[in-house]
Amino acid sequence: MRRFSFTDPGFEAAFAAFIDERRETPEEVDAAVRDVLAAVRAEGMEALLRFARQFDKVEIDESNIRVSAEEIEEGAAQCPAQVREAIAFAAARIGAYHARQRPADQAFTDEAGVELGWRWTALEAVGIYVPGGRAAYPSTVLMNAVPARVAGVERIAMVTPPGRLQPAVLAAAKEAGVTEIWRVGGAQAVAALAYGAGPIKPVDKIVGPGNAYVTAAKRRVYGTVGIDALAGPSEIVVVADGANRADWIAADLLSQAEHDPAAQSILITDDDAFAAAVEAQVQEQLATLTTGEDAAASWRDHGAVVIAPLDEAPRLVDLIAPEHVEFAMENPERLSDRVRHAGAIFLGRVTPEAIGDYVAGSNHVLPTSRAARFSSGLSLYDFIKRTSIVKCDAASFAVLGPHTVALAESEGLPAHARSAAIRLGQ
Repeated sequence: MRRFSFTDPGFEAAFAAFIDERRETPEEVDAAVRDVLAAVRAEGMEALLRFARQFDKVEIDESNIRVSAEEIEEGAAQCPAQVREAIAFAAARIGAYHARQRPADQAFTDEAGVELGWRWTALEAVGIYVPGGRAAYPSTVLMNAVPARVAGVERIAMVTPPGRLQPAVLAAAKEAGVTEIWRVGGAQAVAALAYGAGPIKPVDKIVGPGNAYVTAAKRRVYGTVGIDALAGPSEIVVVADGANRADWIAADLLSQAEHDPAAQSILITDDDAFAAAVEAQVQEQLATLTTGEDAAASWRDHGAVVIAPLDEAPRLVDLIAPEHVEFAMENPERLSDRVRHAGAIFLGRVTPEAIGDYVAGSNHVLPTSRAARFSSGLSLYDFIKRTSIVKCDAASFAVLGPHTVALAESEGLPAHARSAAIRLGQ
């Protein structure tokens, strides 16, 4: 864990170097991913089954690579009632939140008499990658599948590494409207969704987080299919004054540190004594976490405490452009309204980031690695597309046609010019 003080002469340079440190897996994985993608594209199901044996150490075949409807029902029924209730609660809130994002179609006639507009339509098929390594994540299923279902996507294909499917994951898939589940993970799963493999038909877009191999595969198949984003390690910034409980803030910092040794947790406060209390609480809580090994590595290697005036916090947050930022204070909007770059903002002392991961309704699939400077979190817009509509009559074409001819001729495109000129009788 690094400590920075705003009053130090070298603060700006040291802080900039810290946030520029690389936390992703090196690019060496790209060569392996390239070979996997090529094999699946050429060999289809045969390659998928081979990679399952090689990477996942399991034997599967075409008869059981798809999770049957009976398995989904039986698995979901094994999920504890309290967890099923929470899944239904979260799904309803996520659905309601994303339904409000639906844009309206538009149609209008402009001053030239041209009928213009646009309409929105859902994607036909979406693939969702659900990790199966460090933990089972029913929330990942909900955050990816529910907005797709609300958008009107007809086919939602879920892939997850082979092995025992957790009941909570199956319950979430059932609740969210997933239409098919396949026991395949890694780069080969991304390839199957992009190119098709045996009974796994290609999709139009792939969403969902994964490890470095999954991310590299998504990068390579982009263009053949759409993707949501290139996910990096989790990150949180907590801006807190000294009136907070140190144990609350420590828990918030560790909520992201426990995801991955490469995750990043940063505290910004103007109170040195409070910062020391939070640091002590972090160490105390680490000893109690079953995820303590990963969280400790994250805090040790990528954590930071920044002592700075709180009025400086919005500028520092924008430099970090974090996945999540909390403003734990009275009247948090005074500072948060000045933030431009953040995936999600949590306001007040009793709004921990963890509720955004599960039940707030907003999406927890958010930009990482400073991508909040230019991108947003997953939303309904990821599952719909806009089509432009144009209609001229003879009178309005007479207004637009001559300018079309002039511009086409200026670009040296005579066929473009002729397609307009011929209708003008030229």
